[in-house]
Amino acid sequence: MSHLTKFLTSSLLFSLLIISTNAATFEIRNNCPYTVWAAASPGGGRRLDRGQTWYLNVPAGTSMARIWGRTNCNFDGSGRGRCQTGDCTGGLECKGWGVPPNTLAEYALNQFGNLDFYDISLVDGFNIPMEFSPTSSGGSGKCQALLCTADING
Repeated sequence: MSHLTKFLTSSLLFSLLIISTNAATFEIRNNCPYTVWAAASPGGGRRLDRGQTWYLNVPAGTSMARIWGRTNCNFDGSGRGRCQTGDCTGGLECKGWGVPPNTLAEYALNQFGNLDFYDISLVDGFNIPMEFSPTSSGGSGKCQALLCTADING
């Protein structure tokens, strides 16, 4: 099995699905062999066991937005709790950005020249491998998937 194939089966995968020039849906899928509590700002949060998917609808013009994975979380019935990595103010439903370390998928929609921008960032550290892949039903760009398989910060 190739290194890339192994990575794709053991990462948190984000796909940007362009519905129209006005909105997008992110398909957030846990390909890790462990539970990941996905978080999005704006958007909230959700527990994703291995193989589970969360579809996150995002309005046009969203900027300075992030999606990340949290690990080793423990929440009570009301959604209060903590995560070892990527915690967001002690709640399952994130209302702000996560506490480092956390691998980030960042995006801005319908920005300059009606373009969408995306990246994977380790500015807040590394906690899980991640892939960010755009898919579109009408765009003309040649955007590529982004992969971050390991902590390059050392």
